[in-house]
Parts: sequence; structure tokens; C-alpha cells
Amino acid sequence: MSVRRLAKEQPESFAFNKKSEAEIKFWLAKYPEAKKASAVIPMLWIAQKQEGWVSEPAIRDIATRLEMPYIRVYEVATFYTMFNLAPVGENLVQVCGTTPCMLRGAEDLISVCKKRIGKQHEISEDGKFTWVEVECMGACANAPMIQLANKDGDHYIEDLDAEKFEALLDDLAAGKKVKFGPHSERNASEPHGTEALTDPSLYDGSKAKPIKLPNTEKEEG
Repeated sequence: MSVRRLAKEQPESFAFNKKSEAEIKFWLAKYPEAKKASAVIPMLWIAQKQEGWVSEPAIRDIATRLEMPYIRVYEVATFYTMFNLAPVGENLVQVCGTTPCMLRGAEDLISVCKKRIGKQHEISEDGKFTWVEVECMGACANAPMIQLANKDGDHYIEDLDAEKFEALLDDLAAGKKVKFGPHSERNASEPHGTEALTDPSLYDGSKAKPIKLPNTEKEEG
């Protein structure tokens, strides 16, 4: 397990904005007052979506509002790798490095990240990017893939190679909208170049043979 610590440089304070407060109200309504600590993960996530990362003042604010010991919220924030414990660039690139993606070219994507962005967890010189290697994100059929987190949300971008990934980073650096999902000719996770089920007679019933059912009616005595 990797050791995760808070960033050395921290803001003096933290406050949820109006939009975040509305989301917090939604999540707190899901739990009885005595169990409101159950909202700790949603509140940490809301803080991250607002600021891009989870700061130490944010952890303290959440602990106070949920009436939890500070160390308990700290434990949650440092345990789950979904929480960024330091500032990140405008585009957080999470490269899957698990076996299926690695076999399909994830190392090429990581090489592009090192060349274009720099070291893991650090912000690029232009402030546009941060990259990290992560474990399986469940899109093995579309390997290799990344998850992109930015102002447009959190989206998978799949079926990549070094050339496509370079072009993707170029577009992001220029502030352009990018295509989410597979960067190939297929739709979703259908097989590449499939010819299966293209003949309508395979599924429209025209090839079905008539079946003579036995007489189930009772004979009169």
C-alpha cells in the first residue's frame, strides 16, 4: 500500500460554496442525524470537485460538520486514492496500468505522460495537466484507457495508443473539447471488426423450424 500524506503547503481556510452546500444538503438528507458521519465520503468528494483536491482545512471543516474526530476523516481521505491530497492541473489524467491495459500498450501512454507532463502527481509547467498511474478501472475490453477529470466531469477515454494520446493532449492543452469513450471505430465495448449477428435471419426467426407440439387436450372417456 502506498503512503499518502497531505500536501506540505496548505491554504489558511476552506469553505464550501453555494453549489456545494446544496449537494451536501442532498447527501445529509439520506442519513439519520445520528448517522450523518456516513456522508463523509460524499462530502470529501464534493470538496474535491469544488477545489480540485482535498486540503487539510477541508478535512477539519468536514470533521466539525459531521461531528467526527478529525483523525477519522483524515483516515478516510488518505486511504482512498480517489481523493487528491495535493493540487492538480486543470486536467487530471489517470492512466490504468493494470495487466490488461499494460498488455495492450499502457506503457506507451505512460511514456507520453512522462515526456509531455512530467513526474506523477506534479503539475505541468503550463498548469494544464497532472497524471497518475492507477489500478483497474473496469474497462479492460477497451484497453488501454485513461480516466480524464476536469471541468467537464470524469470520463473514460479508451482504445488509445501513443499517437492518439498525443493528439488528445494537444487538444486539451488548446482548450478544445475532446471525444469521450472509445477512440476507435467500435461502439462502446463491442468486439473489433465483428461480423457476428449481421445476418438478420440469425435472429428474426425466419430460420426457425416449425415444432409440432403434442396434443395436450384430455380425451373424452
